[in-house]
Amino acid sequence: MAQDLLQETFIQAIRSKAKLADVSSPRAWLFAVARNIAMNTIRRSPPLVSLPANLSQDCPQPDPRIERMRQAITKLPIAQQETLELRLTQELSYQEIATVLEIPLGTVRSRLHNAVGRLRQVMQKAGE
Repeated sequence: MAQDLLQETFIQAIRSKAKLADVSSPRAWLFAVARNIAMNTIRRSPPLVSLPANLSQDCPQPDPRIERMRQAITKLPIAQQETLELRLTQELSYQEIATVLEIPLGTVRSRLHNAVGRLRQVMQKAGE
């Protein structure tokens, strides 16, 4: 499925190459195309089946702080989760995130600020 989505992303990018000349960040524009294709695919797909819990018996135990952080991230509003993911995982700049999500730069800053503040609170409480 990932290969199909990647292929569809580049097909759409090639079809829209005239728009590419007008964008300030081709990287952010391509992420936006990929995000839109992925979101449309998710909306049309049936729910995914969870993996069995005993699948990772041979794996070493992860740092419990990482799991607490993951749990805290899942409790953030979806908009904050998505913004945080683009910043941390994809390493996009604030401007690129604004372009991908089609939101003002100030909104990106406030979402990240609020997300980090909330995560800091959760991690401090967990450390007590």
